[in-house]
Amino acid sequence: MERQNLTSVSEFLLLGLSEDPDLQPFLLGLFLSMYLVTMLGNLLIVLAVASDSHLHTPMYFFLSNLSLADMGFITTTVPRMIVNIQTHSRVISYVGCLTQMSFVILFGSMDGTLLTVMAYDRFLAICHPLHYPIIMSPRLCCFLVWVSVFVSLLDSQLHNLLVLQVACFKDVEISNFFCHPSQLLKLACFDTFTNTIVVYFVGTISGFLPISGIFFSYYKIVSSVLRVPSSAGKYKVFSTCGSHLSVVCLFYGTAIGGYLGSALSPSPKKDVEASVMYTVVTPMLNPFIYSLRNRDIKSALWRILHRTVTQSYELASYDIEHISI
Repeated sequence: MERQNLTSVSEFLLLGLSEDPDLQPFLLGLFLSMYLVTMLGNLLIVLAVASDSHLHTPMYFFLSNLSLADMGFITTTVPRMIVNIQTHSRVISYVGCLTQMSFVILFGSMDGTLLTVMAYDRFLAICHPLHYPIIMSPRLCCFLVWVSVFVSLLDSQLHNLLVLQVACFKDVEISNFFCHPSQLLKLACFDTFTNTIVVYFVGTISGFLPISGIFFSYYKIVSSVLRVPSSAGKYKVFSTCGSHLSVVCLFYGTAIGGYLGSALSPSPKKDVEASVMYTVVTPMLNPFIYSLRNRDIKSALWRILHRTVTQSYELASYDIEHISI
């Protein structure tokens, strides 16, 4: 499709990660594997938390919601890319592009807000253990999750509204594997300086506030733990906090870098690499960092497996007994 001034468009072209035909089978296998690992890991966490009463605590409640957000986040981008590679088509409709953009921002923002809520939960549990059961009541936990959903939905719709004001596009090629508001604004026929400033301002605020809350919570946690004489306790907390902060830095570092980098120093290749990190790699790592290396989660999964095997054995024995009769 040739580049031209267009009064309106019905579809865009997602250029993806690479145009090399020899690389497409490798990309297909890689991202399909990453998607399946992400979905399996997060589904196991949700299943374990939902089925085991020992995990009905605020921490695991937030973890299960983070897993749901991660599954939604990666599902908005990777399946579409896999289909495009398989069908050798990069076309996405205008409506489909706006819909994908809305869900990417929705689930990405939910990831950030839930990470903030989880950091606040750990801050209360470690720094104020006596007041923790009273403060983190089931009502407050549900309220915090609903606030995360509402803020994320507001963020998503605000970005969507800014892009909907653009009715004319000079190009239809999007240099990424999913639709993003900053890239759509770049394709506008007229000057969108005000819209772009608002988009980057909202993106910066929605990233800066959560990450400030996260680092403040972990700063308080570290300060509190340093006063504990037990070296084993210090090592456990520092190990946990370090792994959590590594995921936070990976998610926010690549997301903010890709978000602002496209405006400061446009580089399609770097934008795509950053996008892969925060939309694909981070949702895949979260189950391993936050839960699957957790003793309680692994115990719950073993209990589920044991119960399933036992029930299958009893059912098979029952069928054999009735066949013999």
